Amino acid sequence: MEVNMSVEELVNLISELVEKEGKPPLKKEVKKSNPELMKNALHYFPSWDDAVEHSIGS
Repeated sequence: MEVNMSVEELVNLISELVEKEGKPPLKKEVKKSNPELMKNALHYFPSWDDAVEHSIGS
């Protein structure tokens, strides 16, 4: 699996999405609207929820 963003870029992008939406985006929505983001998230983290938790916790 080839990734095209660093873990820092990924975390920042998820943080921005959370800030914009006011809540963490659902996995189902992200898979449909931004599959590259999901692919990168699952490369660095064991699950989408872990990626979101890390992003809003950092």
